[in-house]
Amino acid sequence: MQAVNYENETSYGNLELLAQQVVEGFITGLHKSPFHGFSVEFAEHRQYNNGDNVKNIDWKLYAKTDKLYSKRFEEETNLRCQFVIDVSSSMYFPEPKNNKLTFSIQAVASLMYLLKKQRDAFGLSLFTDELLLNSPAKSTTVHQKYLFMQLEDLLDKPKVNAQTNLSEALHQVADLIHKRSLVVIFSDLFNTQTTKAKTDEFFDALQHLKFNKHEVVVFNVVDKSKEVNFDFENRPYQFIDMETGEMIKVHTSQVKENYTAAVADYRQQTALRCAKYKIDLIDADINEGFYPVLQSYLIKRQKLG
Repeated sequence: MQAVNYENETSYGNLELLAQQVVEGFITGLHKSPFHGFSVEFAEHRQYNNGDNVKNIDWKLYAKTDKLYSKRFEEETNLRCQFVIDVSSSMYFPEPKNNKLTFSIQAVASLMYLLKKQRDAFGLSLFTDELLLNSPAKSTTVHQKYLFMQLEDLLDKPKVNAQTNLSEALHQVADLIHKRSLVVIFSDLFNTQTTKAKTDEFFDALQHLKFNKHEVVVFNVVDKSKEVNFDFENRPYQFIDMETGEMIKVHTSQVKENYTAAVADYRQQTALRCAKYKIDLIDADINEGFYPVLQSYLIKRQKLG
């Protein structure tokens, strides 16, 4: 069950500008942190490797750094990344503006900005109980602007009573991605009906992606204080299922213990099965900001080489 209704708000500011500010702030902090060893040189260069065309060596940069770098070009791509975002109604919890979907969209926009700087290719898939959008992975500026426009449109037009079918959407994504990719999923992992059968179907879909040789990262987007810890005032509430509209009136003290136990068990089982199938599962608490997401991505990027 999700609590509280929401309203449509359109004053979100410029998504591209926000992504730029997030990434540049993150990189500045990264250079001062224990993670300064990560590759975050986002100029028009990459380190020279034996076999690269010597015509592309930047000799001026070599004179300054005593290191060989090759100039990079727009068509160069090291990685293909497909972002898959759950846009069902439960993602609009808890507030009209500061909700799980807004967080996911801004996090994905920031990652796209990061990927564009690295000349990596990125695509976008959006789903509810069906796949709504699936764009191929490209690294061009025109493509980036198109995807940012799609994301901004989502912020302006909330989906009321849109249900979730994780497995159906991911099977479709697996069928549509024809080149080996890093598939990055943003979802609260709540199906409209969270049953064992639905959970099994979800993992079948994740295995479909793995069978097709894709690397998979799942960001479990939650409002941890409310959805995991059930941190509500000790009084009666009316809780509303944002995907079905179903309502229930309860006193928080009557349900908190059972609710938190059930959620903890579901999260633990999900984590165990992701570990079994070698799928990266990362908690993304909307109250902790975007830097943990960017850091987790960089760690994964380093492992992929």
